[in-house]
Amino acid sequence: MKKIFALMFNMVIGLVLASVTGGGLLAAVGTGSALSLIRTGDKGLSMAIQKEIWESDIVEQLFADNAFLNFAYNADQYVLAGKVVHIPNAGAAPGVVTNRTDLPASVTQRTDVDITYAIDEITSNPVLIVHADTVELAYDKRNSVLGDTKSAISEAAALNMLLKWSPTVAGQILRTTGSTVVAHTDSATGNRKAFCVADVKSAQKLMNKNGVPGTDRYLMLDADMYDQLTADLTATQYRDFSQVMDPATGVVGKLYGFNILVRNGVMRYTNATIPVPVSWTTAGDANHNGAAIAWQKNSVERALGTVSFFERLGDPTFFGDIYSALVRLGGRIRRNDAKGVIAIVQAATA
Repeated sequence: MKKIFALMFNMVIGLVLASVTGGGLLAAVGTGSALSLIRTGDKGLSMAIQKEIWESDIVEQLFADNAFLNFAYNADQYVLAGKVVHIPNAGAAPGVVTNRTDLPASVTQRTDVDITYAIDEITSNPVLIVHADTVELAYDKRNSVLGDTKSAISEAAALNMLLKWSPTVAGQILRTTGSTVVAHTDSATGNRKAFCVADVKSAQKLMNKNGVPGTDRYLMLDADMYDQLTADLTATQYRDFSQVMDPATGVVGKLYGFNILVRNGVMRYTNATIPVPVSWTTAGDANHNGAAIAWQKNSVERALGTVSFFERLGDPTFFGDIYSALVRLGGRIRRNDAKGVIAIVQAATA
């Protein structure tokens, strides 16, 4: 019925245009038929997407699916040309003397050091939708492909940020101390020590010793390490732990001052004496260990640069439409000594 009404409407429009232009009945029918071919759905002639809307959707999904990115210092304002972060950083404050007796006082000059770093460019592989798929399929393949593109680039950006926030300083890396469990990361073999309540307490102690503010502390676990932690909680601890659960922020509990977050994958570290973080693009290894990352909000930062969506409609060599996306997102641990950020790495065991 909708198609019939649409055709009738288009015929009326055709009659109006024909009367204005002096055309006859054939002109009206031709115009109406032409209008009927122009459709805004996934079938018929290809229509350009609203790039600004899709770019906005990518940003929205990036922070909606990975709420932990909001729990960091926002350095977006320091991004230059969408590619580089430049932060003016004041040097040391001048010394202070009580009841000064030596005059004239020594004159010093403050040395400011600017912090500059490039942010990473994360791009999706271009996807081709052949012309036949836009005409013959019963579902909207274009929207399906674009949705998958947003999800994939969001996941990659999140994993890349966790890598940026993973400490390499020995003093900021702890090992798990729980009971023996089977290794769970990709291709890992053997046994590891489970993540337990005592490990959270050790992270709290280290942050307290380092003078890290007690507010806005976060601890992110992968699904397996979260399961190990909750299994180690007493009934009373779990009751108190779960009272702060907040689906809107992704917080699933609170323990020893840390807001606990969970995602499908967090980080992997090598099994070296001083473990080294493993990039999310690196294939799994038998000796890799899962790791949780703990941080205080102002100890890490993230900076969002350019977000772009690309399309090429009616490509004559591929006989279809091609889509891809680009996100520039960077970050870092804000202090050189990495204080305020802790990796809790699985300990290998026999």
